[in-house]
Amino acid sequence: METELPEFTRSQLALRNGQDRAEIWIAFKGVIYDVSASRLWKNGKHYEHWAGQDLTEEMEDAPHSESVFGRFVVVGRLKLPG
Repeated sequence: METELPEFTRSQLALRNGQDRAEIWIAFKGVIYDVSASRLWKNGKHYEHWAGQDLTEEMEDAPHSESVFGRFVVVGRLKLPG
């Protein structure tokens, strides 16, 4: 049986920016990924991108496809406002 993923607000996601807490999380298409183990996200920064936010729109300019997210653990879903 599949378990429901916990939901996190944008404010909760923002705390996982590699500065405020040990976790480094990013969101993409409503799914939150833990990128803490990636050397490319050291200190919460990956090139010009910062952790703790939704990177869906920024992926359009990325030199890689969204399949890169398959490397990371899914920790939850981004709670929609409203």
